[in-house]
Formats: sequence, structure tokens, C-alpha cells
Amino acid sequence: MSDFSLFAQQSVSPAGIVMILGIIIGLVILFALFVVFFQFFPLWIQSVTTGAGITMFDLLGMKFRRVNASVIVRSKIMAVKAGLDISIMTTKSLEAHYLAGGNVPLVVRAMIAASKAKIIDLDYQLATAIDLAGRNVLESVQTSVNPKVIDCPSQVGGEKMLDGVAKNGILLRVKARVTVRANLRQLIGGATEETIIARVGEGIVSAVGSSETHGEVLENPDKISKTVLERRLDSQTAFEIVSIDIADIDVGDNIGARLQADQAEADTKVARAKAEQRRAMAAAAEQENLAQIEKNRARVVEAEAEVPRALSEAIESGQFTIKDYYQLKNIQSDTDMRASIARSGIVQTGQKA
Repeated sequence: MSDFSLFAQQSVSPAGIVMILGIIIGLVILFALFVVFFQFFPLWIQSVTTGAGITMFDLLGMKFRRVNASVIVRSKIMAVKAGLDISIMTTKSLEAHYLAGGNVPLVVRAMIAASKAKIIDLDYQLATAIDLAGRNVLESVQTSVNPKVIDCPSQVGGEKMLDGVAKNGILLRVKARVTVRANLRQLIGGATEETIIARVGEGIVSAVGSSETHGEVLENPDKISKTVLERRLDSQTAFEIVSIDIADIDVGDNIGARLQADQAEADTKVARAKAEQRRAMAAAAEQENLAQIEKNRARVVEAEAEVPRALSEAIESGQFTIKDYYQLKNIQSDTDMRASIARSGIVQTGQKA
């Protein structure tokens, strides 16, 4: 008991405290290194055995940069085993693409597919740019190797056939299949499948419309394909048109005859409207003439009403005597008699006829 009290009374020197803290810190560092080494040891072994060239310090740096080391290591191993040139596809470039939000394994698989195809010139910079642009770079490479077929018009909703009218007025319904290959150089900013479908549809309708008769189209459907291909419809698009094949042609109605019939009916309606207008104007003119006649008759009656007053004034002034008045009446009676005889003779002549 006295020995324990003696030991407790002894004070620890500053050098001893520093040594103890150093030992503790060293143990913590060794433990952390052991944990990190244990965590990245399988990936480091894979990198060493495959020649990927990713060191333990690279893996530790990925941990601090919050990069998925497993994705980078496996992608680098795929590139090395596929025989790709890793002088450009370095670990740092893969990390940069990962941090930019890209799909590193997809880019590496696209590079491998392009390398194995031996007909596609795809470098790492272009592949990463296509991936960051939101396009599926692997699917684009596969489309370059194996061209795909696009229906025109699209069979997903909407019209199933394209309608075109030849110069003789016959409606033709056409369905085509367009074989396209991805154009990797124009994949960024290039138009999509919808533009190809719209352009090809427009070209087919134009080609049918330029044909003299529908029989020419039915006899030579390839005429439409050749005409459309000559227009370079794949310009500024993400695809290259390989071929345009006419899958089906149906003969529709005689649109020209229907349009002519509709035009004739419209012309008839216009002519009827103009005739009705002229009839209405003639009827109005007739009514105006009748009104004018009645107006003139009223003036005659008014003038005849002035005759007795004029006679009275003439008699009073001595310019017209009673004898002259009766002579005038006799002349009027004789005139009326002659007119009556003339009318009766005309009536008898008409009855004999």
C-alpha cells in the first residue's frame, strides 16, 4: 500500500506526456491506414494483377474526392484488358468524367465496342462529350455497327400511312422503312429520329405529288426512294440514311375529281347567287317603274283637274265662248267614238285569227 502511494505521488514529466500522446496518435494513424488498406486492398490487388496502374494513393485520393473507386478500377481494368490506349484514358481523366456526372463504365464499353468493330473512329474525348450531352454513347456505337430501321410515319400513335396525291388526282397512301446509321460526329447537336421521320415523310409526299399519274408510282416504287435519297435529308442530323424502302402503297380516292366536283358545285352556288341578285335588281327596277307610272298618272289627273278651271277663266275673260266649248265636247265625243270603233275592230280581228 505504501508503494502504491509512493508511485501516485510521483509526477509525470512533460516528455512522458508527449511520448504518450505520440504513441496514441501513431496508433490511431496505423489503425486508420489499416482500415483504408483493408477497404481498398481487393481493388489494389485487381489493379496490380491486371496492370491497370492504379496505386493505393490513387485509391485513397478517390476516397477523399468522393469518387466511387470500384467504378474507376473496374472501368480501367476493362480498358486495359480490351487493349485500348490508356495514355489518354488515364485514371485522372476517368475521375474527372465521373465527377462531371458522366457514366464511366458506359463510355468504356462504347470505346471497346468501337475498337472491336474496327470501322468506327471514336476517341475518348468524343465519347465523353457524347455521354455528357445526354446521349447513350454505347447505343449510338451499336447503331453505327448495326443500322436500325425507323418506320415512316411512326407507328406509335397518329396516322399509319402517308397521304400523297399524284398529278392526276389519285390519292396514294404510302408507308416506308428508313434504315439509318448513327453519325457519331454529329451526334452532339444533331437532330433526332423525329426529324428524320418528318423529312422523309415530306420527301415522299413531294415525290408522289410530282408524279404525272399514280400508275408511275405503283410501277416504280423505287423512284420515290431515289428521289428522297438525292435530297440529303440526313443533313445536320445525328444519323446517316442508309436506304429508304417503300413497304406498302395503297390507292385511295380520286381527290382530283372530288375537288373538281366541289369546285363545280361552288361555281353553281355563286352563279345562282348572282342570278338571284340580278332578279332582285330587276324586280326592284320594275317596282320603281310602276311607282313612276303611278306618279305620272297622278300628274295627268292633276292636270285634267285644272282643265275646267282654265275653261272657266277663259269663258269669263271672253277668250273662249260657249259655242267653242260645245264644239270641243263634240270633237271629244267623236274622238272617243272612233277609238271605241278601233278597239272593237282589233278585238274582232283577234277572234277571227
